[in-house]
Amino acid sequence: MKALAEFAMRGRFQALLITVIGAGSLLFSPISAAVLALVTLRKGAGEGAWLLFWALLPAGSLVYLDGDSGPLSLLLAVMVLALVLRNTVNLPLAVLVCVPVGATIGLAMVVFAGAYLDQIAAYFGEFLATLEQQLSQGDQNVILARPTPVQIAGMLGAGTAMTAVLCLLLARYWQAALYNPGGFGEEFRQLYYSPMVAVALALGIVALAALGAEYRTWAMICALPLTFAGIGLVHARARHRGQGRGWLTGFYLAWLFFDPVKLLVVFVAIADSWMNFRRRWTTGNKEDL
Repeated sequence: MKALAEFAMRGRFQALLITVIGAGSLLFSPISAAVLALVTLRKGAGEGAWLLFWALLPAGSLVYLDGDSGPLSLLLAVMVLALVLRNTVNLPLAVLVCVPVGATIGLAMVVFAGAYLDQIAAYFGEFLATLEQQLSQGDQNVILARPTPVQIAGMLGAGTAMTAVLCLLLARYWQAALYNPGGFGEEFRQLYYSPMVAVALALGIVALAALGAEYRTWAMICALPLTFAGIGLVHARARHRGQGRGWLTGFYLAWLFFDPVKLLVVFVAIADSWMNFRRRWTTGNKEDL
């Protein structure tokens, strides 16, 4: 992946080639978005806007031909996050911006892409109907809940916001690998939110979840900054205790497959906003000495 970043930073044509090729594909659009973020972080808003302009052509064509706005939404979301990080040099703030960005994408889908959401809901309905037939035995009929268009819009908003943050982090990693080795790891391990921000995000999660199952996907958008802050804390703890990649790999597998681990990461991030565990670990080390 570092070789790809090196190639993109050799000149305008190389960066344009990678960005445009991937921008029209849902599979490769995250690579295009990460290159767009890297150029914006390194060379400024002007170069990033120039790349974005050309990348919007294939991404916009995909919207026109198939109604799929995923790559377009991702490129715009990553550009916003990269501009925030470029101008503030504040990674926690850049990650926090994914909340209004994700909510805006979800609301835009509800307002402007109702037919597309209905189409996705129909696909889900057909798949779940087939699954119900396979699971039903004898007199026992299995009924699975169908997602609504509003629920799907929240899911798409949360998914795009999360992917945008991952693309931004990849771009930041590339930037550090090329120009400041080791800088990204230290920056990510220090990802932290104040008690006021953490409480506001937690209240947003609870309020949206309380509205019912239809809005729980929207609550996931508010959980994203706390999730990344909690993962950053896990990396900081692993570094503090000298735990290797094997331990982190196990953590990521557990986080990926077990929902309680996801909730635990969010709770730990909220607790960290009040307790500041990193400072306690540092203080503990000094006392031991």
